[in-house]
Amino acid sequence: MLGLKCDTSKLWVGIAENNLQLLLTDHAFAEQKAAAAAMSLIIGYSEDADLVSKMQSIALEEIEHFGMVHKIIVARGLTLLQDQNSAYAKHLFSFFNKTKDRTQSLVNRLLISALIEARSCERFKMLSLYLKDTELAAFYKDLLASEAGHHTLFLGLANRYESKEIVTKKWDALTTYEAEYIKKQGKTALVHG
Repeated sequence: MLGLKCDTSKLWVGIAENNLQLLLTDHAFAEQKAAAAAMSLIIGYSEDADLVSKMQSIALEEIEHFGMVHKIIVARGLTLLQDQNSAYAKHLFSFFNKTKDRTQSLVNRLLISALIEARSCERFKMLSLYLKDTELAAFYKDLLASEAGHHTLFLGLANRYESKEIVTKKWDALTTYEAEYIKKQGKTALVHG
């Protein structure tokens, strides 16, 4: 369903569980960055009323998720640490060549967003299944539908702006690129690390 080409090792869950403060901090900032990405699309493509409406909904939901994660951090007596740059997102954005074609740029951004949401969904599923911390496992299970919905929305939008054939070709190449990166990850308690 998500179109990912490699799975996260169960070992990553143990690494994440041994550093919940880092995991939760990274998750909180990932939600903020997702909201910022949606707002950036609103700013860049403000003439597209449908896109603006959909991105406004995404931004609001992502900020709500940030608040939920922050509440868990505070309730557990932890501190929201400093944000770390996402090597994962940087890697994905380096896949596509820069273009001045606004439509191509939009499609590329939508595909990257769809992939980030898909990987988040896959990682959250791993956490929901294998975390010993049942409260957090349930929390991550509750987020699965939202992440999957965002993934589907971004892919659907990409198909609206470009032919299905081109989107499928780009998606296939991007997911292959991402899988090679992910195979070398899983050593830190970062959501995409």
